[in-house]
Amino acid sequence: MESYVLGVSNQALLLTLILSGPPILAAMIVGLIISLVQATTQVQEQTLTFVPKMVVVFLVLALLGPIGMAQLVTFTHTLLTTFPDFIK
Repeated sequence: MESYVLGVSNQALLLTLILSGPPILAAMIVGLIISLVQATTQVQEQTLTFVPKMVVVFLVLALLGPIGMAQLVTFTHTLLTTFPDFIK
């Protein structure tokens, strides 16, 4: 039972990393590009990076949402179908 819980926890953390990676990476890249533009133009407005990051994160989530949802459904289905075997 303990190995089952550890395995499920490991899979859940890995799935969380896989699903949250692309939006975080896209936000970091956009933030770096905006920071370089701000440094070269000497425009030091703190709120300038918020809107582009938000738009890019929403686009990445919209593009990769079906893939992520399929992975979540598969994980949940596997979790719910194997769970009754460990209750007995």
